[in-house]
Amino acid sequence: MIQPLLDTEIKDKVLDGKRITPDEAKQLYFAPLTELGELADARRRQRKAAAYGGRGNEIVTYIVDRNINYTNVCDVYCKFCAFMRTERDDDSYILTPEQIGEKIKELEAIGGTQILMQGGHHPKLGIDYYLDLLHYIRTNHPTINIHGFSAPEFNHFADVFNMPLEEVIRKFKEAGLGSIPGGGGEILVDKVRNAISPLKCTSDQWFDVMRIAHRLGLNSSATMMFGHVESIDDRIEHMRRLRDAQDETGGFTAFICWTFQPENTRLKATPAGSHEYLRTQALGRIFLDNFDNIQASWVTQGPKIGQVALQYGANDFGSVMMEENVVSAAGTSFRLTVEEIRKSITNLGYEPRQRDNWYNLLEGQTPS
Repeated sequence: MIQPLLDTEIKDKVLDGKRITPDEAKQLYFAPLTELGELADARRRQRKAAAYGGRGNEIVTYIVDRNINYTNVCDVYCKFCAFMRTERDDDSYILTPEQIGEKIKELEAIGGTQILMQGGHHPKLGIDYYLDLLHYIRTNHPTINIHGFSAPEFNHFADVFNMPLEEVIRKFKEAGLGSIPGGGGEILVDKVRNAISPLKCTSDQWFDVMRIAHRLGLNSSATMMFGHVESIDDRIEHMRRLRDAQDETGGFTAFICWTFQPENTRLKATPAGSHEYLRTQALGRIFLDNFDNIQASWVTQGPKIGQVALQYGANDFGSVMMEENVVSAAGTSFRLTVEEIRKSITNLGYEPRQRDNWYNLLEGQTPS
């Protein structure tokens, strides 16, 4: 396929820092990949120019955290998931606060600052399990931020607890929740969601959680899992809704996109390649002009493409990923140490800096 030359007017809008329309975004998507990357890098420079004392162009951040899946029991049967189990399965589990505490101790030993805690939609766990777990972590590990529970989980909680959504989120925050991950977003277009996860919350319900959380003072990330049954128009609509919500609340800290991983799943689709990943991430940086941070997904793409992603709009290398269970269940398992992450960043000429969930730089951090 011969790629069309990029419209000069659209290119000038990007370079001038102006907002582009969904139609212009679609034209950009089909631009030559290297040119799209250059425009995304220019947008990164624009967005980060005032950050970190004017040194944002040199710095690439990362976080030392650990994914903890408190249960793998789930009753929504998403077609793209290889992780979930039913209560009847021999390998189903629910972690106790003490078991999670042991995992956190291992994280603390390498200088970690956060856990990303999510689970399946367990049909029987009551609110006491969650509030007791949050209180235990906050009491015994006060320096660890709990970045936990996706928007679909919160909608599930409201149903199981028979409680208003806002009350659930408020109680979780009071018990120790520090921020909310953007998981469960997949594609925020309902015809796509109905095709791949018909029992999961709608796109409007996903945004309801985020708006309430932001109003209550909880920041969140925003995600997109693509490369399955969605179209380019669907990806752009997903980004449009995120941009509109960010205009409204300002509560999203970052955008992270990754590709569908097909192994051991029921969803039959041709996986997106690295070029398509870079193209989609670059478009995200350009279109999401009100997002400060774009995170590279080396966990699904591998560390070398993760490095390349830093030249396609990303300013963050993501997590050390001390533990990861969901993506690896679908056949992808990349691992990097803190030292390897720092080397990956340094080799491209950037300065690696450890951060917290809110993208504050942490002083005095050295490789573990």
